[in-house]
Amino acid sequence: MIPNTVRKSALLLACVCLTLAVGSPAAEVNLPDIGSPADAVLSKSAEAQLGRAIMREIRASGELVEDPQVTEYINEIGHRIAAQANTEGVHEFSFFVVDSPVINAFALPGGFIGVHTGLLEATRNEDELAGVLSHEVAHVTQRHIARRIHANQRQSILSTAIMLGALLAGAAGASGDAMQGAIAVAQGTSAQQQINFTRANEYEADRIGINALAAAGFDPQGMASFFEVISRGMTPHEYRSPEFLRTHPVSSARIAEARGRARDYAPVHTNDSVTYGIARMRLIVESKDTPEEAVSYFEREAYEYQSDVERYGRAVAYLRAGRNSEANRIFEELASKDPQVIAYHIGLADSLLEMDRASEAMATFERALELFPRNLPLVIHYANALLRVGEPKRAHAMLLDLLNNVPPTPEQVRMIARAATAAGEAAEANYYMAEYYFMVGDLVGGISFLRRALQVPDLDEIQRIRFEARIDFIREFMSEEQLQQLQRARSIG
Repeated sequence: MIPNTVRKSALLLACVCLTLAVGSPAAEVNLPDIGSPADAVLSKSAEAQLGRAIMREIRASGELVEDPQVTEYINEIGHRIAAQANTEGVHEFSFFVVDSPVINAFALPGGFIGVHTGLLEATRNEDELAGVLSHEVAHVTQRHIARRIHANQRQSILSTAIMLGALLAGAAGASGDAMQGAIAVAQGTSAQQQINFTRANEYEADRIGINALAAAGFDPQGMASFFEVISRGMTPHEYRSPEFLRTHPVSSARIAEARGRARDYAPVHTNDSVTYGIARMRLIVESKDTPEEAVSYFEREAYEYQSDVERYGRAVAYLRAGRNSEANRIFEELASKDPQVIAYHIGLADSLLEMDRASEAMATFERALELFPRNLPLVIHYANALLRVGEPKRAHAMLLDLLNNVPPTPEQVRMIARAATAAGEAAEANYYMAEYYFMVGDLVGGISFLRRALQVPDLDEIQRIRFEARIDFIREFMSEEQLQQLQRARSIG
């Protein structure tokens, strides 16, 4: 007899494969909610739960880009597009960046949308990036995952899961040999039907996405423009998987149709935002294997011929290479020239800190904070600097103020736990670590930290009530198996 945990794991794997591989997903259809076939297969609440479960796995992989300036930008542009889509009934969208040179993007149930660093680097302008994001947003609003599962109901669940799992592996950049091995198991008459359904989704996502793209103020030609980039092989990292394994197959007919649809909208002339350029520059610097390679990349062109964002990239590369005074000069010039760009202030403060000019660095951060209160990237960088110079209490207070007003990521919660630990606030540090574990899906581990918090000497009554209430709340969501694990952990402790 197969153990219950094995069956659950197999079912979860099948669900994950069915979800991610399509590069499509969750939310609301453009029809009255009177019980669609998609709802019968996968409800909106189940989609949201599934999306969160997959996100926990992605976070656990260590492949998420945690740079607050990059993640803040991708969410800013993503939410600008999502605001123009038919998102009624869709859970809050969340956009994230995956550290992978493969040029791809994908959508998960519940409104989670991932962009690979390779894609962001490959785009030639912000309209192209917005075009990709609008396409993925449309996958979510049209509930392509639930519809895909419904269409495949008559096929073997295991065969479908293996096929879609291989597609997911391809999207994540797995080796061709590994994918071919998985595909060989699932090949058959159902394969072409699955792929055709994916292509139908792609055309629908193009149509819906172009409308949102134009409504958000971007050039509606941006989507087709990036399709041409891919089809002509103009990208730095060629995607070498077989055509039918591509999560977003591009053909001349699809490009022509996207061009034709875009012509239905008034022409839009846009300029790239500074934050688009900054995000790309930061990713380019990090993509180089060594600091020297990063510097060489930006020194190919004379400084006087470079744009401000290219000069910014050059300064970031210098900072990575330890050429701090050169970086500082550039950041100082950029911040004086355009004081409304937060990244320039952050770079200036960081370079001063690297030059052991801590008091000047803190003053720079303070001035920037007056201009941009509660700006997430700025606060994260400032808090890191405060921890570095031995001021954890200020770092803790600043992070607490921010994260009480902005939904934090797990890494940001772990950062405030580090600040609380350094400030000698053991109970709160354990509480934050509990929240971190809850966010990554480890309920047993999270409660273990809450129990540690309850054992801290001199715990005040308000803290005790808060921690015990949190334990009681989380226990309501635990399975019988998790409750048994919790009991065993308590008896051992």
